[in-house]
Amino acid sequence: MKNLGSINKYFIKYKWRLLLGLLFVAISSKFAVMPGNVVQDILDQVADMVKHKAPESAIFAPVFKGGMTILGLALLRGFFMFMMRQTIIVMSRHIEYDQKNEVYNHYQQLNSQFFKTHFTGDLMNRISEDVSRVRMYTGPSIMYFTTVVFMLIFCVAAMVKVNLLLTVSVLVPLPLLAFAIYMVNKIIFKKSGKIQAQLSALTTTAQESYSGIRVIKSFVQENNILRFFNTNSELYRKSAINLSITEAIYFPSMNFFIGLSMVSTILIGGYFKINGVITMGNIAQFVIYINLLMFPISSIGMVASMTQRAGASQKRIDEFLHTRPDIVSPPEAVTQDINGSVVFDDVSFTYSHTGIRALHQFSLTVQPGQKVAIIGKTGSGKSTIAHLLLRMYDTTKGGVLLDKVNIRLFDLNGLRNQIAYAPQEAYLFSDTIFNNIKFGKDNATEAEVREAARMADLDKDILSFPKGYETMIGERGVMLSGGQKQRMVLARAILKNSKILILDECLSAVDTQTEKNILSNLREFLTGKTTFVITHRIFTSWTFDQIIIIEDGSIAEQGTHDELMALNGRYAKLYRHQTG
Repeated sequence: MKNLGSINKYFIKYKWRLLLGLLFVAISSKFAVMPGNVVQDILDQVADMVKHKAPESAIFAPVFKGGMTILGLALLRGFFMFMMRQTIIVMSRHIEYDQKNEVYNHYQQLNSQFFKTHFTGDLMNRISEDVSRVRMYTGPSIMYFTTVVFMLIFCVAAMVKVNLLLTVSVLVPLPLLAFAIYMVNKIIFKKSGKIQAQLSALTTTAQESYSGIRVIKSFVQENNILRFFNTNSELYRKSAINLSITEAIYFPSMNFFIGLSMVSTILIGGYFKINGVITMGNIAQFVIYINLLMFPISSIGMVASMTQRAGASQKRIDEFLHTRPDIVSPPEAVTQDINGSVVFDDVSFTYSHTGIRALHQFSLTVQPGQKVAIIGKTGSGKSTIAHLLLRMYDTTKGGVLLDKVNIRLFDLNGLRNQIAYAPQEAYLFSDTIFNNIKFGKDNATEAEVREAARMADLDKDILSFPKGYETMIGERGVMLSGGQKQRMVLARAILKNSKILILDECLSAVDTQTEKNILSNLREFLTGKTTFVITHRIFTSWTFDQIIIIEDGSIAEQGTHDELMALNGRYAKLYRHQTG
């Protein structure tokens, strides 16, 4: 239960709904108990009339009146039960909505390192399945539990009023039932946590299979993937069945103890009736109360199960909610406009999750408006430079300065809003072409979107689609070719029109002619913009202010094209190889 303490803030937020719902539970429970007194009065009156040989017409009057009273009480109880669900269950839906938003918003705040060490399927499972299990606690579990409490209070009070000794004998089995529930709950909590972890693994397997279906089919690995999924699914099935078997102990146990209470009512109540202590109506009254308690007490098992599952799920949710992002804006963040000056001052960086050193004593000074080419082999640390400039990571040593201000002092959102980035991985959303290009600039006009697409040499491709810019591109742009995806991401960066532009291998999938068209279109656009072109090949049609050859995270060569050709080193060799 201690894990569920973190959702008390939602109960405080919706306290009036909760309190009103509890009031409706109390009222509906009271109306449920009241027919017991009516039945007792009717039976005692009828028994007395029969004893004194009253006519049938006289007997019918109290029976009819009592029947109408019971019907009215049932209608009133039904109305307040409806209101009870409209407050408590609706409250639980509001809490579910708030909690999903809280989890999703927290995911957005976490840094890139977190997402490299956690599976997408597990993240999805915690925001969907785990939150849904918590909702079962904030809604049905609370509703059923409070119903049990009020039913016990009203029924026991009515029973004690009739006969204390009979009440005690009827309620003796209930503490035994509570003990059985406590023992089983400890087992359920452990098993629920294990099941949720297995479900996360199963979700991750399915998500990866769906995302990589083309790779799976191309390597004819359908059967192997299916076997792997079946193995995980079988483990989950066995654990779920094992938990169900444990939960199944509840209901037979409760029926057994309730049966004992019923037998006690008949035997002891009959004995008291023979001795004139209670009436026949009192015995009927006790039977009604026992039947009224049957479902609420039976629901204790369900409530306990839902609470234990919710506790296990909330613990999993809190594991992520208590994870604090490493990269945040400082308390008094700098919000100034960026002019474009960039300095890497003796920067070293090591990825903490792998221990790989990506940069070592890397220093670079770039003036506003300069174009810089960063050339190197795969794994040389090129993309890390872009990630540090966007502050996706913080340097292990040294610092990155923008306009002579350390990048760590900037407001994080303000910083990233002023840098346009076209990454190597062309990630697109399952939306229209227009909205995918517009993604980086909400207030962009149609003319601006079209101009960005034109500069990325994509406009003619888009117009060839039946619906043009309103074409749905499918999940991750499945309808587009690799080159079209890259150009769409490039158009998204161009549309942002920032002072700093980072192009990270964003033309690797386009043909030579298309690359020439794009570079020609961008030549004027890049005037006055600090541009970083990260590539493993040379753009011969552009003149760069600086060219950096990077190897093993350090600068191997640096200079202009002419200077590096005169040096006759790595760059010159690569240039001659590329140009033939």
